[in-house]
Amino acid sequence: MKKVLSVILFSALGGALTLGSYKIFIEKPQVVIEQKEVNALCSLPVNYTNTMVSSIENTDFTVAADKTINSVVHVKNTSVKTYRDPYAEFFYGQGSGTKKYSQVGTGSGVIISSDGYIITNNHVIKNATEIEVTLNNKKNYKAKLIGTDATNDIALLKVEAKDLPYITFGDSNGIKVGEWVLAVGNPYNLTSTVTAGIVSAKGRDLDGNSSIDSFIQTDAAVNPGNSGGALVNTRGELIGINTAISSQTGAFVGYSFAVPSNIAKKVIEDLMEFGNVQKAMLGVFGGELNNRAAENLNIETTEGYYISGVVENSGAAKAGLKEHDIIIKLNEVKISTFADLQGFLRTKRPSDVIAITFLREGSKKIANVTLTKNEKARISAIGLELNNLDKAELKKLNIKNGVKISQISNKELQYYGVKKGYVITAINDKKVITVDDVNNMIENKTKGAVLRIEMLNLKGEKERYIFR
Repeated sequence: MKKVLSVILFSALGGALTLGSYKIFIEKPQVVIEQKEVNALCSLPVNYTNTMVSSIENTDFTVAADKTINSVVHVKNTSVKTYRDPYAEFFYGQGSGTKKYSQVGTGSGVIISSDGYIITNNHVIKNATEIEVTLNNKKNYKAKLIGTDATNDIALLKVEAKDLPYITFGDSNGIKVGEWVLAVGNPYNLTSTVTAGIVSAKGRDLDGNSSIDSFIQTDAAVNPGNSGGALVNTRGELIGINTAISSQTGAFVGYSFAVPSNIAKKVIEDLMEFGNVQKAMLGVFGGELNNRAAENLNIETTEGYYISGVVENSGAAKAGLKEHDIIIKLNEVKISTFADLQGFLRTKRPSDVIAITFLREGSKKIANVTLTKNEKARISAIGLELNNLDKAELKKLNIKNGVKISQISNKELQYYGVKKGYVITAINDKKVITVDDVNNMIENKTKGAVLRIEMLNLKGEKERYIFR
């Protein structure tokens, strides 16, 4: 027993001596370094401020809606159509086959003064024999047509009333893409309806046609009956007149278009003061730039209006603008497309002075241009180019009004002997004073209606021609 214990004791003592020797002479000491952990996540810079977030969260449409809903009216136009049955007249005598029927159209309008001036679309009241306006409180008024502008699709009405609620004009040039807007109108013959959206684009040319306005595009829902209604900002200011939708079904599909308020305001002011729309001419011709045009012209600029020619004695010519100049700004309005240029000029009148910023051989320059009256017009519908006549020419021809034919491409008129130098004096028994009168009369012509054009030939004799 003692022998066994001795063996165990010596074994334990040997193991302890071995382990101690390893620890002292062989194993390297461990070093522990304490280090504070660094968080790899960091804050990234942002491009907004707390005030902007707050404004988005607190956007309130109720103020704008309250300001505008009672200033938008329902417009009903009634036109009387005449139908003739030639067979009934043949068997029963002249007049027996004539029948009249009424056609009713509806839309919206915007009250712009407390004494009853109302703006709407020209197409809402076109050919109307009677116009009726209904306020949001269901009160009805007979409306008088003050004037129209088919080019900009604007019409001005007047009702005999006082202390009406009205909308004030805002600056359509100042609106920004992405800005909140409200569309107020009478879709589907409902009473005033408000929809909200944003400005989707500016300066839209719907068909690539220079006669189409520089529209504001929005995604606020607009449907049949909204035409002539108000497009307003969140302050309740009028920034556009809702005019059109782009749709195969006739119903809203995501975007609509409005005439900018700056154009509408200028049109109605002209109608009230002059009885017609005053059109200003810059005195240049050319086209808008894009990548392909820039490559063809061997220039780097892909935005702006490229001048390919300057009209002699025009405001542009007198200010020193030249061929190959590129217009990039009018006053403080950026010009990227022809629609931008056209839309800006439609807010101006002859004799207005504007600042033009343009590029010439890569250098930026500024010139002040006095806009002039439109003295020439190309009327494609009847194949004529026309010039205004000054007082001396009118006196020489012994006439009081008329416009002269400067070019003719209408082969039918050429066949009947119409030549350069003929003078158009009247259309449908209405006097023609300027080339703009001819443009307006043709643009306002109902589809299928007859145009009776009265002319003086080179001998001073009257001739009449009928166009359909």
